[in-house]
Parts: sequence; C-alpha cells; structure tokens
Amino acid sequence: MLELQRKDFNCLTSYAIENISSIDVDKLKPFFINLPADPYIAGNYRFRRLSHFEVSDKRVIKLPHRPLYQPKQYNPLLGDVVREYAELEDELIDLSDFQRMILEFFEFCELCSTFKEVSVHQIRTTASPEETGKPAPEGIHRDGVDLIAIFSVNRERIEGGETHLYKSKNDSPVLNKILNPGEMLVFGDGEFFHFTSVINAISSEGGVRDVFVLTCPGLSLPNNK
Repeated sequence: MLELQRKDFNCLTSYAIENISSIDVDKLKPFFINLPADPYIAGNYRFRRLSHFEVSDKRVIKLPHRPLYQPKQYNPLLGDVVREYAELEDELIDLSDFQRMILEFFEFCELCSTFKEVSVHQIRTTASPEETGKPAPEGIHRDGVDLIAIFSVNRERIEGGETHLYKSKNDSPVLNKILNPGEMLVFGDGEFFHFTSVINAISSEGGVRDVFVLTCPGLSLPNNK
C-alpha cells in the first residue's frame, strides 16, 4: 500500500491515505442520521446531501445551490440526468471539524488542480438482513473531475465496503482498502478508476457506512444544457 506525505504526492501517479486525528468524527456522525433518501437510486439503502464550496485564504465559503450532473461516459447508471439534492445542514458546515476536512483535501487540490471549488457529497449507505447496500451502484467508474477524496466518518454493524482503485477497468485493483473512521483516501480522478464493494449487515439491527466524498471541482451542468 502506498501511503504518502502530502509534499510527496504526485498528481499523475499517486494516491494517499491519511488518518486525520485532528478531526473528531463523533461530532460529524449525528448529521448522517436524518439524511434524505436518494430519489435516483432504486431501493431504500442510500441517503444523500450535496453542497459546493470555494476555498480562499484558508476560508471555506459556501456557494449557491446547484444540481449535480455527470455525462453518460462517466456514470452509465445516472449519466445525463440532472439530479437535485438537499444542501448540507448549516450546523454541520459551521463545525470546525467539517471545515478542517475540506481544508485538508484542498491542500491536495492546490497541488493538482487550478480550481478553487470543492463539492462535498454527504452519503449514508445502509444494509439490512433483507437488503445489501451499494456504495457505488454505477460500478467501476471515474467522476470527471481533477481530484477525489473519500473521508470515512462511521462504519457500524457491517462487513464489506472495501474501496478499490484501478489503473484501468480491466486490470486488478492497485488498492483494496476498507476506510476506517478518520481515514481519508485522496486520488487523481484522471489516473484511477474507483469502486466500493457492497456492504452487508452483520446484525439484525442493520448497519451503516457514512462517508463524505469530496471532489475538485464540482460536477455541474455544461453551459449549453
């Protein structure tokens, strides 16, 4: 496994895994409890919010609402669909731990992108004895951005949910990693395809996987749409 300090990160060849001890995930967990269901996914296992931010002089500035859009070439399941998600809650955005997560990611963005924008997808995937959860229902894919991070907030009463990185869809993964709470995986979207395996409940209560997915820049409608 290749684990790098930020200063050694090569945008063309590297991925990095950081355990960010300065972020208290317990302060972030409660904001996943009341996430709205994702109306674009069949089943009742995925819940989601989305907001966009600009980073300027170490300050995190929330941007106006806009929908999520990916072309079919990146998302075969929901490509060319204009998706509307509720914004992240203001109380979450105001937390210093949340803003620290964005700033940690943005230090990589400054190395690998000219964009000052970060989108934050807040996603809960659930599993029950009757239904598995699919963190990546679109399969092995790219998102069409410069840089991606996955920050793990919580894993409870589940197995699976292993994140894989691939140099091509036909190759074996170069990374197989279950992200534990407090860990952030950062990688170049142009260099790696990614996927996260299904989660299964190991308790009759069911289980959850809570993550933030950050991208630089966000995924927006093209000007001619």
